[in-house]
Amino acid sequence: MTAISLPRALPAGRTLGAAILAIVAVFALLGPVFVPGDPFAQSLMKSLAGPEPAAPFGYDHLGRSLWHRLAHALRLSPLIALAAVATAGAAGLVLGTLAALRGGWTERALVVLADALLALPGLLLVLIVLAIMPGTATGFWAGLSLVLWVEFFRLTRATARATLASPAAQAGRLLGFGWPYIFRTHLWPEIAPLMLTAAAFGTATAIMGIAALGFVSVGMRAPTPELGLMMVELLPYWREAPMALLTPVLATFALLLGLTLLAGGHRT
Repeated sequence: MTAISLPRALPAGRTLGAAILAIVAVFALLGPVFVPGDPFAQSLMKSLAGPEPAAPFGYDHLGRSLWHRLAHALRLSPLIALAAVATAGAAGLVLGTLAALRGGWTERALVVLADALLALPGLLLVLIVLAIMPGTATGFWAGLSLVLWVEFFRLTRATARATLASPAAQAGRLLGFGWPYIFRTHLWPEIAPLMLTAAAFGTATAIMGIAALGFVSVGMRAPTPELGLMMVELLPYWREAPMALLTPVLATFALLLGLTLLAGGHRT
């Protein structure tokens, strides 16, 4: 009797994480479509006013719609984080594979560079880049990429060294297969799951870093809607409008929770 193989069900945590991220993405992309409005438009007559059809989440201290500002912020921060993770992942993959293949001084130099960057606080590196390109998305992208590539490099190098020493990879080299074939057949299947997990955690780290720097007023500049900047702007009014302050807080928590659950699902 032939056994029928059924597709494996996704882990519950990973499914929940994907669902949370999907809800956040739908709101960020379609929220302004369902309720048209301008995230920069001000009306001091509506300062800290409650929800209404034109602004379902109410207004901030300058009478700007929290619905539209939050939707804009939930597009900006993840976009910067994903760009930084993609850049860091590509750099780490290339340099880690190069270090494992070449060895010798090439590997030692790359390891020393990675260890030197790892010894410095990540936010300090981002602040140094932001001092050169203050308050710009490009500055965040460059600074976060500089911080995150080290983790991808270390994962790729460790995995590639072990995989290249395996009998299957050694046999492929003896049979005359080129490095593209070795990478595609032996290295990438081993590296890909680790890269996905690192990418999810790296995206969460980047979003948290952007929000943290915005909260201490060294990130994106007003009036740009950004999660950390929204928190610091609304913090003085937490007694008068606690729900207004909770809006960016809960949105940030949802993003980080979804990414953490998704990464945990990949890891298992």
